[in-house]
Order: sequence, then structure tokens, then C-alpha cells
Amino acid sequence: MTTATAGGLVLAAGEGRRFGTPKALVEVAGERLVDRAVRLLADGGCTPIVVVEGAVGLEVSGHPAGVPIHLVYNPDWQSGMGSSLRAGLDAVREYEVDAVVVALVDQPWLGPEAVRRLRAARVGGAFVAAATYGGARGNPVLLGREVWADVAALAEGDQGARAFMIRHPELVTAVPCDNTGRPDDVDYPEDLDVTKP
Repeated sequence: MTTATAGGLVLAAGEGRRFGTPKALVEVAGERLVDRAVRLLADGGCTPIVVVEGAVGLEVSGHPAGVPIHLVYNPDWQSGMGSSLRAGLDAVREYEVDAVVVALVDQPWLGPEAVRRLRAARVGGAFVAAATYGGARGNPVLLGREVWADVAALAEGDQGARAFMIRHPELVTAVPCDNTGRPDDVDYPEDLDVTKP
């Protein structure tokens, strides 16, 4: 099956105020969340991968050989996810990719099959493809290159691509990903459960 040439984008700039420490550095099953997010995108076929850092400087390890990783600092990280998405989209523009798959650093139980399904949806003509779980829209999300400028223009505060998707539902393709992983996010230490896959 032909799939889209897609880069990956990990939003990992937050300070983890509710968690008590930057979530990018938190470990699940011995692996930091930032490394898990990069591996998710790489295993799903995304290359290169841009990681947006902010509250803390990051290094990425354990990713597949041959997948370029580009760290980008968001000086406005305190303003929320929107500024990180804008910084990441600015960085990924430099690469010859048709789309980008965006993942949040605090969703460690997503699976790479979801990423592959989003890329396949792009080949099928999707401008934006969003993973759904139980019919509810979640992450990751694929953004076609032609919508990046409009997505960035609407990304403010803690609104990432959601603002664009709400304004342009006709451009969003829902991609069922129920059996690919769990969309749970990590906001507090008690949200961690090492028995999850």
C-alpha cells in the first residue's frame, strides 16, 4: 500500500505543571515519554521528526537509525500548545514532506498502526486526518502541507490543530484507530500505570 511522505512532529515543550515536572522526561516502563513519542512516529513511518522543546532542554535517544531528529526551541512555550505547533510547523517546512503527523508527548500508549492509518488516509486524499477512538476524535493527527499556514494561524493558547478542525470540519477525515493503542494521556502521576502496553 502506498503511503504519504510524512514527517513527524512531537509537541514536548510544556512544564508539566499539574504533573509536577516536565512530562517529556517522565519514564514509562523505563523509557522517557519524549523517546516513546519519537519512536511512535518513526515506527509509523514518519521521517524526519521534529521535537519542540521549551521548559526543559531535551535530547532524544533510542529512535531507529536513519531517522533524522530535529530539536526546535519554542521561546513562547509558556503560552501553550498553539505556539509549539506553530514552531514545529515552521521547522518541518524545511523538509520535502507532503504532510506531518503531530503527536503529543503525554500520550504514551498510542500505537504506530494509528500513524500508518493516518498516512494511508492522506494517500486517499485527506487534507487532515484525525485518529478516533470509540468514535471520539483524538491523537495523533495528520496535517497535509497545504493546510499548515491556516492551522498555524488559528493555533493559539492551548489550542493546537483543534481550532482549525472545528472551523473546517469538511476537511477532516476521521480514521478509526480503536485497536491500535490507547489514547489516554498523562496529566498527574497517578495517571501512570506501568501495566499498560
